[in-house]
Amino acid sequence: MRPHAPDAIAPDGSEVRILAATSRGSMAQFTLPPGAISKAVAHRTVEEVWLVTQGKGRMWRRLAEAELIVELGPGLSFAIPAGAHFQFRNDGDEPLHCVGVTMPPWPGMDEAYEVEGVW
Repeated sequence: MRPHAPDAIAPDGSEVRILAATSRGSMAQFTLPPGAISKAVAHRTVEEVWLVTQGKGRMWRRLAEAELIVELGPGLSFAIPAGAHFQFRNDGDEPLHCVGVTMPPWPGMDEAYEVEGVW
């Protein structure tokens, strides 16, 4: 069962609820409240795949010269490769919930570093 209170606050400022973990990957729910904007970050070594489960917003990603902003809504899935810069925001009036799988498992707070974002 998903914990009611967050287990941690991610380096980007989103709430983190740990859902499951193995030696090769971990799964968590990332939540932004209405109107919130995450800090722009990049990951040193981990890759992530996300699925939006509730809410709406936007996700900005940049890797090398490729840059895009996508509309977030329930059912949308996307990948965040290691080294990609990303930032997301909640444009709705309900919490934005995303389930993310991190591979390998999240190694600790030093994994992410702040970068210049778009918001």
